[in-house]
Amino acid sequence: MNRDSNLKKINSSKSWDLIVIGGGASGLGVALDACSRGLKVLLVEEYDFGKGTSSRSTKLVHGGVRYLKNGELSLVIEALRERGIMLKNAPHLVRNMSFIIPTYEWWDTPFYGVGLKIYDLMAGKLGLGPSQMLSKTETIEKIPNVNQKELNGGIIYHDGQFDDARMAISLAHTIEENGGTVINYFKWDSFCYENGKVSGIHATDQITKISYELKANIVVNATGVFAEKIMKIDDPDSKIKIKPSQGVHLVLDRSFLNSENAIMVPNTSDGRVLFAVPWHDVVIVGTTDTEVKDATIEPIATDDEIDFILSNAEKYMTKKPTRKDVKSVFTGLRPLISQENKSSKSLSRKHSIYRSKKGVFHLLGGKWTTYRKMGMDLIDLVNDTNKLNLIPSKTDNLKIFGYENNISWDDPLHFYGSKKMDVVNSGSPKALTNKLPITAAQIIYAVKYEMAKTIEDVLSRRTRCLLIDAKECIKIAPMVAKIMSSELNAKENWEQEQIQLFLSIAKNYHL
Repeated sequence: MNRDSNLKKINSSKSWDLIVIGGGASGLGVALDACSRGLKVLLVEEYDFGKGTSSRSTKLVHGGVRYLKNGELSLVIEALRERGIMLKNAPHLVRNMSFIIPTYEWWDTPFYGVGLKIYDLMAGKLGLGPSQMLSKTETIEKIPNVNQKELNGGIIYHDGQFDDARMAISLAHTIEENGGTVINYFKWDSFCYENGKVSGIHATDQITKISYELKANIVVNATGVFAEKIMKIDDPDSKIKIKPSQGVHLVLDRSFLNSENAIMVPNTSDGRVLFAVPWHDVVIVGTTDTEVKDATIEPIATDDEIDFILSNAEKYMTKKPTRKDVKSVFTGLRPLISQENKSSKSLSRKHSIYRSKKGVFHLLGGKWTTYRKMGMDLIDLVNDTNKLNLIPSKTDNLKIFGYENNISWDDPLHFYGSKKMDVVNSGSPKALTNKLPITAAQIIYAVKYEMAKTIEDVLSRRTRCLLIDAKECIKIAPMVAKIMSSELNAKENWEQEQIQLFLSIAKNYHL
């Protein structure tokens, strides 16, 4: 991917079949389905690809055990199928992970065991492995750090894990491979109209500050938690509301979970689900489900949320985590579709598509696991509504950029898949620090081929360093800026401006 080349395409194109607003999971899913079916597609993202919630998930590709508990059988079946498709199409980014529910009451094992057997059956041929009852000894063998006091045993089941930001970047690459055009730091400003119908968008390049009028036959709003804002501009009478729900995650050293298996707590002190998941040589513990009034691009964890995670995690770990043990904290916002008199934890993760009178398609709700289905459903509706006679969706068998089946998840560069050697050959393989998996080669590759424009792009999404160890990222930020500045041929004061911008963001990632 090259931003300058894509700008030239934008400047030379008089019109597009379809413009997607939003470069997160839902927007990328729409753009990929559309271009792979032959449409001329442009995706514009105000910030960076996956900058919002799409890089701040719990890193799970799952059917959703708690949705089974809520009786949302159709959502679970759909998500389990999509989980299997993601694993098939992106094995370098998605893997099978074992989750263990420790049981402390006599009725825990039969209660959760029956539910997970139903979960297995619903997955069908795309199942990742059968759930099983574990004895106390077997549970301790699989998760040595589990709290053993009054432990009866456990239940093991299988779900998926992935790298969300790397998936977003890989999808952007895949869109380009299929003829689409993507661009980051390109802000939607307003709609264009002809005869009372939307005919395109006005947008501004956030780097050059040049404004554009871009014509399109179809415009899609796929901006996640920000979708309601654009929808209200398109249709002020719309009654649909997005209720943002904040999910906080704490990152701990692997000594707190010395295992390749994850812990799943199905019922915390307030009825939520809590995960402790090994990821990139650290452990992610979360999440919360806190209703917030307004969506922001940089949501901040509250003290109550941090304390909630720590207090519930310590009940299940022999080594009790405290605030000083937290290496990073990151927060995402779920784009829940509001339902009257329902709390956020009771709201569905189903997606919904709304077509306005002026012709804009708005994609609402959903989650990473179903990103492909969301995109397919929307383009199917576009096809039917506009009588386009498109070929059927083929994304269920479309390999994602970097596809590589035989990889080692112990390799810190595994998420590049088949492109690993391109990264290695881009520059020095020497790590910038012994505390983080980042090299000059990765930074250079990110700038040249992944549209990285800021220090945060590199440390948060091209690599995952900011989520692994925020304080160490602050220390190496000047080194990253220096390497990037050289590759970008940046102006004289770019490095210092970037360092200050990064510090203002990174301060919210450490306690």
